[in-house]
Amino acid sequence: MWHFEHFAHTSIATLFLWAAMGDKGAMDRLPIDDVLDDVVAAVMSAGRVVLMAPPGAGKTTRVPLALLPHITGRILMLEPRRLAARAAAERMAQTLGEAAGETVGYRMRGASKVSKATRIEVVTEGILTRMLQSDPELRGVGCVIFDEFHERSLNADFGLALIQEVRGALRDDLAVVVMSATLDADPVAALLDGAPVVVSEGRAFPVETRWLSAPVPKTTRLEQAVADLVVEAVAAEDGSALVFLPGEGEIRRVEALLKGRVPADCAVRPLFGAMKFTEQRAAIAPCETGRKIVLATAIAETSLTIEDVRIVVDAGRARRARFDAASGMSRLVTERVSKAEAEQRRGRAGRVSAGVCYRLWTKGEEGALAAFPPAEIETADLTGLALELAMWGANESDLAFLTAPPIGALAEARALLHGLEALDAGHHITAHGRALAAMPLHPRLAHMLQKAGPKAADLAALLNERDPFIGSGRSAGVDLAARIAALSRVDSRADRGAVERIKQEAKRLRPMAGDAELHDLSLGAMAALAYPDRVGLRRKGDQARYVMSGGKGAMMDDADALAGARLIVVTDTDGAPREARIRQAAQISEADVRALFADQIAWVDVCQWDKRAGRVVARKREMFGALCLDDRQWPDAPKEAVARGALDGIRQIGLPWSAAAKRFQARVMLMGDDFPDVSEAALMDSLETWLLPHLKGAKSEAALRALDTTEALRAMLDWDQMSRLDRAVPAAWTSPMGRKLPIDYSGENPEITARLQEMFGTTTHPTVGARRVPLRVTLTSPAHRPVQVTMDIPAFWTTSYADVRKDMRGKYPRHPWPEDPTQADPTLRAKPRGT
Repeated sequence: MWHFEHFAHTSIATLFLWAAMGDKGAMDRLPIDDVLDDVVAAVMSAGRVVLMAPPGAGKTTRVPLALLPHITGRILMLEPRRLAARAAAERMAQTLGEAAGETVGYRMRGASKVSKATRIEVVTEGILTRMLQSDPELRGVGCVIFDEFHERSLNADFGLALIQEVRGALRDDLAVVVMSATLDADPVAALLDGAPVVVSEGRAFPVETRWLSAPVPKTTRLEQAVADLVVEAVAAEDGSALVFLPGEGEIRRVEALLKGRVPADCAVRPLFGAMKFTEQRAAIAPCETGRKIVLATAIAETSLTIEDVRIVVDAGRARRARFDAASGMSRLVTERVSKAEAEQRRGRAGRVSAGVCYRLWTKGEEGALAAFPPAEIETADLTGLALELAMWGANESDLAFLTAPPIGALAEARALLHGLEALDAGHHITAHGRALAAMPLHPRLAHMLQKAGPKAADLAALLNERDPFIGSGRSAGVDLAARIAALSRVDSRADRGAVERIKQEAKRLRPMAGDAELHDLSLGAMAALAYPDRVGLRRKGDQARYVMSGGKGAMMDDADALAGARLIVVTDTDGAPREARIRQAAQISEADVRALFADQIAWVDVCQWDKRAGRVVARKREMFGALCLDDRQWPDAPKEAVARGALDGIRQIGLPWSAAAKRFQARVMLMGDDFPDVSEAALMDSLETWLLPHLKGAKSEAALRALDTTEALRAMLDWDQMSRLDRAVPAAWTSPMGRKLPIDYSGENPEITARLQEMFGTTTHPTVGARRVPLRVTLTSPAHRPVQVTMDIPAFWTTSYADVRKDMRGKYPRHPWPEDPTQADPTLRAKPRGT
């Protein structure tokens, strides 16, 4: 593996750039310029390179232009965000003195500026997958650049895996460049068959880091702490500020808290992904007068140079999507940033001059931060990936992933795709699946649009975009119908910008819709096509709690207008694994459920243990997934089905143990390994084998607790085993009177209990088994109270018996107490009265 580190010389590639930019460009020197020749040399000699360059080095806009004269065909550069893609393309075009769409262009969802003259095409990461699926050879493309690969997006990981396969099988001339700021380069280089690694050291300008002197008190809200730190920073420093916050909600709250607290020349500018591009452009554009405070999400971490920024305030939080494969739902969680993310953010302060980074944590707290954020492939919904793999005709093991996709999440994704008719039983893609893969939507929404036709475009766009009622500050409830209505009439609860984006997206999707296999569907029915696993049935006795067809629970506020609806379709939740809170849902009729899912609704015979009733209940239930649409008694349930229900009761209440069963268990456990395992755990694990035939119609908890399992346990042994057991560990010892006294083997020594008078005449201590193990004998009074415990009866007669006799004669005068018990006959009788 090759490593290049250069710092001082002016590269040939840089001279080409300066020639393109003119005198103004020659003054705009960046650290990446020192290693551009090494990057070009690696690409030309090895066809691949990993470039490590810190934030602000200039790799995004310099590297594609440096490669341009050396690459035959187009250069594709992948960016993780639309704003960064467009800004990078426009910056490179400006460098060349052109408009975007000439030599340099961009393509992304809903926007494109390319022409026949375009040689460098900046695209969002999902575009590459679509290009590869339609043309695996990538004809006309000479180089693919993965920018900001350290973000480890799912699309970037999958795209790199596909490019590696294409290079190995179809295009060994296809160059690939992976660029990153904070990623560990060696694993990526190894994935690319030992690619050269080029390292650009140094930052354009130094950045001073300032930490808190003490942790933020737990009682202080994040937004208040951030606002206070921003006020302190802009008062102490010159220049504009970039403030990193986890999401739009925090941005809006900090914006409100800053009003009246910052200098009059400071303009506060929000920056997040859901904004209009014109508003995003205004946030990153230079200030005509004064300075600005940009309140941004992670959208500003990479690829963007926000003019005049010399201050970074980092709240230390990041919002990530976490997918729970078991529930099939994603949720957004707010977590501490990783060290790599913090370093990325810090670098924003040194893009245009020396800067300062204020961190909302102490230096001591920094040690607890994770090194890197998790790769998206580890935490994301993999439904789209599973569909793309099937479209490519490969399993995950066939491709070289930097991080392998989790097996469980992929299995859940494939199960969903099977339910959406996108995959067949062998996980091969169907014709319907190919249609879904071609659409710029999650497979759920694509399936809905294909089945329901153009009428579903509004709903698909609504579910694919940000909720227009979020952030309105007015109660909107969960009903999707109100959101759909807001697309056609003014609703004060809706954000007009979000409504316009949804309407534009619907307009774009409408021509992609299928021919409407299903006509005149209600809103709930269309939603159910996308979310067949989230049809919710209201729980009995609770108007706001639901069980969903996929088996998970969900709830809404009791006061919500949709609360009390018997059947709903849940389209968005907070993703809580136990019982998710519903954020969006639509009402659906039972007739719609039956019409859509007739082939999935079936009667099921159920004999199961009802814990509350304490007995086996036998029912016939009409089920759709986990939903019971109808429930009836099953009076003629077979005995075996009832017995199996009783076994469930045993599993809940535990095994019934009679004294005889316990003794038998103890005896068997004293035998060797060739005897059955009759430990409690083993018996519970094998109930169907040994206990099921002996339940004898027991249905209630009382009947089960009264069950004597001795015969069932004995049936586990064959004739030879029983014979050996009786010889080695007999069940009873025969007393001098011929009575069989049960032996208790549960203690350290086998034990019997006998009346003292019954043992008269015994001169040899009783033993059991072939090894003649002495019994522990508890001798009792005529009232069956213990008077002596011994393991040597002859010694007892000659020692302690005299004292016992003295005490017992007064208490039990009608019972014999001979001076020499060894010569007396055993007895259980008392003397006749008067003798």
